[in-house]
Amino acid sequence: MTLLNELQSLLGADHVLTGPDAAPFLLDWRRRYQGSALAVVRPGSTEEVAAVVRACARHGVPLVPQGGNTGLCGAATPDESGKAVVLSTARLNRVRDIDIDNDTITVEAGCVLQAVQDAAESKGRLFPLSLAAEGSCTIGGNLATNAGGTQVLRYGNTRDLTLGLEVVTAEGEIWHGLRGLRKDNTGYDLRDLYVGSEGTLGIITAATLKLYPLPVATCTALLALRSIDDAVELLSRARAGFGASLTGYELMAGDCLHLVTELFPQQRLPFDGESAQSPWYALLELSDSESEAHARERFESVLGQAIEDGVATDAAIAASVAQSKALWHLRESIPLAEAETGKSVKHDVSIPISRIADFVHLTNARLQAGFPGIRNVIFGHLGDGNLHYNVARGPGLSQDELLALQPRIYDMVHASVQDHDGSISAEHGIGQLKRDELPRYKSPIELALMKRIKRALDPQGLFNPGKVLQM
Repeated sequence: MTLLNELQSLLGADHVLTGPDAAPFLLDWRRRYQGSALAVVRPGSTEEVAAVVRACARHGVPLVPQGGNTGLCGAATPDESGKAVVLSTARLNRVRDIDIDNDTITVEAGCVLQAVQDAAESKGRLFPLSLAAEGSCTIGGNLATNAGGTQVLRYGNTRDLTLGLEVVTAEGEIWHGLRGLRKDNTGYDLRDLYVGSEGTLGIITAATLKLYPLPVATCTALLALRSIDDAVELLSRARAGFGASLTGYELMAGDCLHLVTELFPQQRLPFDGESAQSPWYALLELSDSESEAHARERFESVLGQAIEDGVATDAAIAASVAQSKALWHLRESIPLAEAETGKSVKHDVSIPISRIADFVHLTNARLQAGFPGIRNVIFGHLGDGNLHYNVARGPGLSQDELLALQPRIYDMVHASVQDHDGSISAEHGIGQLKRDELPRYKSPIELALMKRIKRALDPQGLFNPGKVLQM
């Protein structure tokens, strides 16, 4: 029996896609990687995932796990050989349990992030992972890349929100690790090994995640700033003034928001005059456990002092939920505006907060000297040191010319990241985009240990080959 026939027998012909039906699964979100596959399979249970893995293992056929296909590093796209099977988790979309007393939710990997947020909220709880793609990305993909998002400052990355996992191994066995325990010191932490592994060590099929009380009140404000140095100073003041109540601190270059309002005229900045043309903006969110009045009083006190001291030039504080959503929508529309203008050279870096301003000043100058006319598109989660430091083409540069410069731009930016004690991937992962860059920024012993783990857990090398590591 051929593998295709075996898969059809296991899942039903309707859930084994080939030809035009498979095409949407073979192109990444950024349209940078176009692959080919023997088939796309859509198992409906963990047991079916395990059966697919066993069948592929017998035939020696690679498997590429895929969630919402919103990744930015090509980790969920197969290569061009057409030998791999893409395993979509779309049908693994059930909320299995919500335990209010334990503040946990257990969901399957194909659950869309927003559906998990909504399920938690329906029980009076908060699941705090939040990112621009939350309406289409899945929990499995969030776990595979250890996604960060806008509230890492308060709640941590996806790994920090995860208590237990259910995983299908390379042998087609099921690890039932869905424990809702905050303390479990019984050996190696397998959970942390699989989170962030981008589908190269096992296929995550479900997770038990932490929940939190819903805040009584939230306050959101957009501040206009003269410099990135002022943004770092404002963050320091906000952390001192708000403590753990500070749940979000986003940095955006003025060019980013001006591009959003230009391309999406229905959105507008809440400023007039010079403040509407500021070179930098910061978006802050405070979550309060007491009252709306208490939250707003604290907010106005800290931000008012910042303006009085010249750290910020202006502030727009949301007076309603709708206004708060509009401010966040500005931030979340930056990647969409970028995509409208064509492909760019993207960097997802983390830098110690104390060194971010120096990194931006120095790297901007180096890039402009080396590639006159390029545009810097800088935004990100300043509260946890994560910048999306992207490079777009200027008026005198075609898209193809910019992409031809990508290796040299990478070299320059990543060298600067290393000089500032940073990391070349903060939350997007490695995938195939940065796979060949990784050996330059990981020590030989780190790479050797990673390869030993890969060989031990995936001896045939069939899980997402060509991603993260070149074996």
